[in-house]
Amino acid sequence: MAPDPWFSTYDSTCQIAQEIAEKIQQRNQYERNGESTTKLTVTIRALLQNLKEKIALLKDLLLRAVSTHQITQLEGDRRQNLLDDLVTRERLLLASFKNEGAEPDLIRSSLMTGGAKRGAPNPWLFEEPEETRGLGFDEIRQQQQKIIQEQDAGLDALSSIISRQKQMGQEIGNELEEQNGIKNQLSDFKEDTSQEIQTEVRVWFLVRGKLSRCSAVLTQPTRV
Repeated sequence: MAPDPWFSTYDSTCQIAQEIAEKIQQRNQYERNGESTTKLTVTIRALLQNLKEKIALLKDLLLRAVSTHQITQLEGDRRQNLLDDLVTRERLLLASFKNEGAEPDLIRSSLMTGGAKRGAPNPWLFEEPEETRGLGFDEIRQQQQKIIQEQDAGLDALSSIISRQKQMGQEIGNELEEQNGIKNQLSDFKEDTSQEIQTEVRVWFLVRGKLSRCSAVLTQPTRV
């Protein structure tokens, strides 16, 4: 099974974010020691730009997957939450790079251990759905593929039901047409029969009239 491009891109984006946090910490350490930070600053700027481009790519991939129904709406919402978290991380890293945000030590600690200093806010801890908590990317991909397969099975069943209903509709339509044909035939037969009866009645009255006149002639006395 081919890997999901969205998750592979998301994985590499998270790695870039982690590398940026580490570089910012290293740069600040250099500043405290009075060492040059020019090279590190250039590297961090390039990584931040790469992070921005990766996030834009993730947005495009997600929009395409949702609009073409490659993933379920639930999966789309879950990926959107992960993407929103990445956007927040990008803002935190940018602020930290400009010395306006969280301490780099805190960022690095949360990245490497998943925790933070006691009493300090941790900008990297985000609520994750319970169904994916503790799962690796491969396991999440397998879970997502399973959801898609279940959705496909449901769509196949729905398609089968619709197909049967369509067939039943066609059969009912054919039966109605047949009944309408029979009805029209009966109507035509009734009309033809009515005309025949009327004709026979007229003939009967005509013959009766003639017979009456003949009988009247025959019953008249013969003149000598």
